[in-house]
Amino acid sequence: MNKNDQEFLVQKIRTQYMEKEHTSLDELKELDAKVKRPANVFAYIFGTIAALIMGCGMSLVMTDISKMIGLGNPILYGIIIGIIGMVMAIVNYPIYKKILDSRRKKYADEVFALSDKVMKVER
Repeated sequence: MNKNDQEFLVQKIRTQYMEKEHTSLDELKELDAKVKRPANVFAYIFGTIAALIMGCGMSLVMTDISKMIGLGNPILYGIIIGIIGMVMAIVNYPIYKKILDSRRKKYADEVFALSDKVMKVER
């Protein structure tokens, strides 16, 4: 390892141990994450539930589980449950967008104020 590589590595390690000052840009990033987090959490949870429901419907149609639980017509129930899961998966994105848009409207003033502050500091 040559001297330049060693200096780079040492500097990289040193920066990990230095205290970082909290800037307006950090506040802006945190606010942006605060705006997006609830919409993302909802979309992940609702999408996972939708996929599980759709998978249950597929399982009823494709396996012998219906015999174990005593269903008379597994194809009909499987298709109905699968369609419910598909509909949930399809409406997941529009619901996510509505949640995100409402939160963006709610926090728009704060984001603009912080972004103006950051842009003025850079100039």
